[in-house]
Amino acid sequence: MSLFTALDRQRTVAPAGYSRWLIPPAALAVHLSIGQVYATSVYKNSLVAHFGTGQTAIGVIFSIAIVMLGLSAAVGGTWVERNGPRKAMFVSAVCWCTGFLVAALGIAAGQLWLVYLGYGVIGGIGLGIGYISPVSTLIKWFPDRPGLATGLAIMGFGGGALVASPVSNQLMAFYDPGYDPGTAGSVASGGALVGLFVTLALGYGLLMSIGVLLIRVPPPGWRPAGFDPARQRSAPMITTASVSARNAVRTPQFWLLWLVLFCNVTAGIGILEQASPMIQDFFRGNGAAAVTAVAAGGFVGLLSLFNMAGRFVWSSTSDLIGRKPIYLIYLGVGAILYAVLATAGGLSPWLFVPLACVILSFYGGGFATIPAYLRDLFGTFQVGAIHGRLLTAWSAAGIAGPLIVNAFLDARGEPGTLTQSAYQAPLFTMVGLLVVGFLANLAVRPVAERYHEPVAGAAVPTAAGDAAPEPVAADAPGAAPVAPARGRVWLVVSWAVVGVLLCYAVFRVVLTATQLFAG
Repeated sequence: MSLFTALDRQRTVAPAGYSRWLIPPAALAVHLSIGQVYATSVYKNSLVAHFGTGQTAIGVIFSIAIVMLGLSAAVGGTWVERNGPRKAMFVSAVCWCTGFLVAALGIAAGQLWLVYLGYGVIGGIGLGIGYISPVSTLIKWFPDRPGLATGLAIMGFGGGALVASPVSNQLMAFYDPGYDPGTAGSVASGGALVGLFVTLALGYGLLMSIGVLLIRVPPPGWRPAGFDPARQRSAPMITTASVSARNAVRTPQFWLLWLVLFCNVTAGIGILEQASPMIQDFFRGNGAAAVTAVAAGGFVGLLSLFNMAGRFVWSSTSDLIGRKPIYLIYLGVGAILYAVLATAGGLSPWLFVPLACVILSFYGGGFATIPAYLRDLFGTFQVGAIHGRLLTAWSAAGIAGPLIVNAFLDARGEPGTLTQSAYQAPLFTMVGLLVVGFLANLAVRPVAERYHEPVAGAAVPTAAGDAAPEPVAADAPGAAPVAPARGRVWLVVSWAVVGVLLCYAVFRVVLTATQLFAG
């Protein structure tokens, strides 16, 4: 039996007694790993020095990775649905870790194109496949709380950078004693960068293997105890029908949600991409910034923390109030907060920082809630594939957001000389975008029946019991019973691993954020 055959969907059907609470840590193990992509700025200057090139040439590495994320998620979404989460997570882990190793080879050989190929292209494919791989499975295990489930997993993507940033600095200092991450202008040697990339490849390989081992799909017809599908049938914005990925892209609802995600992400990136210089410029007087670079770094960490927390808190809230109302909050309240930030944000850091943090929590919440919104409108049939196609909005926003902000700022003067007034035009542009997204969300209606799959192809839950799903035949692949004691051990160990990583991330952020107000 080949390795790929062992990873097939039919061989990963959950046995009797399998706890659905093992699925979130499996997803978190993958998302905490691939979330490292947002920590590339940590070693960016070291790469610039090593290759003797400019910031733009090194910045292209991140851009390629994000573009490949969107493309691989869109193109590979149907493959992920057909082959199941375990095979998808395995492919993601192989691509992601191979990307680091190829990039390490490029650094050692002084060949920048190998870094583009490794981290950018190969790693970017791992990013896209890994991002969508657990989504459909989580939604099927948690039909009663899809927002909570996807929020837990996608929270890991935001937390991945918070873990990777301090760890990367410590690893570079370990491999190069002359490197001091606390000293401005200090860069790590090429050998330290090679050591960093190889270590990250090995570490993420181990972490992602936890997800590969733990992930399971529920047996056909399974549903959690106490879950009544009739309640969903009575909800106007939640369907029990099925819509294929091919049909979904033909509906106005898909493109309305594409626009909603694009507007929300573009606005969030408007702050995130410019966060450190922005807070310094807002409180600049007589040519000098009242906020130090160290304090600005604390601000960036705080934004990342709210970005991560918003993915869980707001997405879980959507289970209570609905997906459409929560996006009205993200976009409507977000527009108001952006307007206040543009006009009064410079009065005090005690006003500026909370406003920016809430806005970034909406940004993170938008990412985490969109899979549940897609599930409500299109059903669970191919929700992962539909999600993959929708993520092209992220790729577009990743280009549009920085372009909008930087174009306005470049027209107002040189970096280090700007003040609050320079940010008013780009911030009000973001207000306009959020209003467009708000109107698009208002226009969302249930999907017309002509796009539904035939009823015979729809999966209707029939069995009850969370702790004891519908039994799978004893001779079916992957149907061997799980010893309760071993299951409890895995439950504790898996949550402990991801819990320690998340707590470490929060601790590091709080530690640096205290300097924002102390400075």
